[in-house]
Amino acid sequence: MKIPVETKPALWGFVCGAAALAIVGFSWGGWVTGSKAELTASSRAEAAVVAALAPLCVANFQRAADVSVNLAALRKIESWSQGEFIEKGGWAGLPDPKANEQLSQVARACAELLTKA
Repeated sequence: MKIPVETKPALWGFVCGAAALAIVGFSWGGWVTGSKAELTASSRAEAAVVAALAPLCVANFQRAADVSVNLAALRKIESWSQGEFIEKGGWAGLPDPKANEQLSQVARACAELLTKA
């Protein structure tokens, strides 16, 4: 089947327009693939869990015995290992072991909140 000469420019215009639309949409239009959207949603959900649990960790820390001694010890530790101190102290954990999957992130966020206070 032979395409009439008049329709060739229209087809090329359609192809070029679709390509330009895809480039603009993915570059500046905010379009994302399904996997990228899933990764972003997962990252935001994880950050929300950490943000919600960090204040509970602070409350657990402040209810524990020897708060002032523990806080002084926490402040003396290098910032990169403060989360481990909180983790080992048991203040970042929850009663449900399944909820403790993000324990190290919660501990780091908790240590950051405690040292800024």
